[in-house]
Amino acid sequence: MTKQDPGYIDNKEQLKNRLRRIGGQIGGIERMVEEDRYCIDILTQIAAAQAAIDRVALALLDDHTRHCVVGAKTAKDREEKTGEMMEAVGRLLKSR
Repeated sequence: MTKQDPGYIDNKEQLKNRLRRIGGQIGGIERMVEEDRYCIDILTQIAAAQAAIDRVALALLDDHTRHCVVGAKTAKDREEKTGEMMEAVGRLLKSR
């Protein structure tokens, strides 16, 4: 089996930038705790960070669907990639 580029390869820089922003959000939450900020304000920022992570996950699922599933060379590969995707969706839903 040959190595295939990841589905996000065309959007890799955008993905990295989003993840860096999320990292900054997490750092901001840590600073809020250090500064003894109001609990509700911290929870609001946590919700924003979770939403940002969810958007990254959805973008990766979209890329996987378009690149790996639809672009699969054979029906067997398409079935395998679809199964992987559905397992990933299940893990994402279970984490909620």
